Amino acid sequence: MSLGKLANCSRCDALFVQAVRDICPKCYQQVEQEYELCARFLRKRENRGSNIYQVSEVTGVSVKQITKFIKEGRISIAGNPHLGYPCERCDSLIHTGNLCDSCIDSLKHDITQDLEVMRRLDEEKNPGNSTAAYRGKRNTDE
Repeated sequence: MSLGKLANCSRCDALFVQAVRDICPKCYQQVEQEYELCARFLRKRENRGSNIYQVSEVTGVSVKQITKFIKEGRISIAGNPHLGYPCERCDSLIHTGNLCDSCIDSLKHDITQDLEVMRRLDEEKNPGNSTAAYRGKRNTDE
């Protein structure tokens, strides 16, 4: 039976014996206190319309930590309709995933364009043979 390994806390960089969490016991207690602050604030009916920035300002808990609570399912967005978290690309508030729909569409568009450029470059280098690399090689032994 393994007792754990030595690791540095991802939050304070202190050395500790890691068993389950990537943070030390002291930081774990701080995170739990921060969660309680946020949960207590959001339980009040008058605060349920707050957004993540307002919750952060009132409680002193970072937007990053509140985002983590939401992603872990510890803080529910269901009862707090304005409580989204920032898109990792443009900072608009979202309720699921890491990117907003607009950024996802933009990335898809960029990837499609990049693939088209790569296809054209390959076609210029190897005329008449480039499409096989993108369609996959067909098995003619059938």
